[in-house]
Amino acid sequence: MTYVICEPCVDEKNSACVDVCPCDSIQPYPEYDAKDYEGVNQLFLDPETCIECGVCEPECPVEAIYFEEDVPKKWEHYIQINADYFNKQNIGV
Repeated sequence: MTYVICEPCVDEKNSACVDVCPCDSIQPYPEYDAKDYEGVNQLFLDPETCIECGVCEPECPVEAIYFEEDVPKKWEHYIQINADYFNKQNIGV
């Protein structure tokens, strides 16, 4: 299991969660990856590096972060959206 960033983050991209993540699992970083940050409409949480600490969830001002098993049914496709973002990053697409 992991945490997932869902629809409320779309076009919001508040980076409070990025600042508290101890594993740098939330990307792209606004300060370091400006081009990538501008090129997406939301932030993404890497399911491979997330340690499930939960510190990001209460920091999200739009309540977009959910533990995977708690993702509302209408947003379950965001589980794959988050994973796909990191799969593309890893293969250089």
